[in-house]
Amino acid sequence: MSGSEDEGHSSAIRTPAQLIAVVIAAFAFPVVIILLVAQLVTGDRPIDQNSPVYSDEAVAKRLKPVGELVVASDSLLAGAQLAEGAGEPAASAPLTDTDSGEDRIKAIYTASCAACHTTGAAGAPKLGDKLEWASRINAGSDVLYESALKGKNAMPPKGGNASLSDSDVKAAVDYMVSQSK
Repeated sequence: MSGSEDEGHSSAIRTPAQLIAVVIAAFAFPVVIILLVAQLVTGDRPIDQNSPVYSDEAVAKRLKPVGELVVASDSLLAGAQLAEGAGEPAASAPLTDTDSGEDRIKAIYTASCAACHTTGAAGAPKLGDKLEWASRINAGSDVLYESALKGKNAMPPKGGNASLSDSDVKAAVDYMVSQSK
């Protein structure tokens, strides 16, 4: 065999110093590449503090909670929750224990029933829709009271307001019936 054939099969690393240099480069090169890519991705960019994105209103809007906790006993005191399904507070005044008569019944309806019975959500009959209410009214008040007090289909007992008395629930049912005859 000649010397040129041996050179074709030999390694480029011939000394221990060359081996150490290659091993160090094999570790250092990927680390340097990762650091450079990380710097490119997270690099310092000048922040324009006058940008509308950093205004107090914009920051407060981004940090605003998604929802709020409403305790069942507070729902009557909080007054009406939704106005005609628009997602805005209703114009009615908060309900107090001294309220009586039609204002109290309307406030109970608005706070506990209107969210579904105004929009027809989950199959609830819409207030004032004579066709939807006819069969329910024909079934009798006792059947309507029972459904309202114990719940039916998607409607929870007492319209989801456990703090209501049975007489308040019955008064709200009577109010809805009177508006739908």
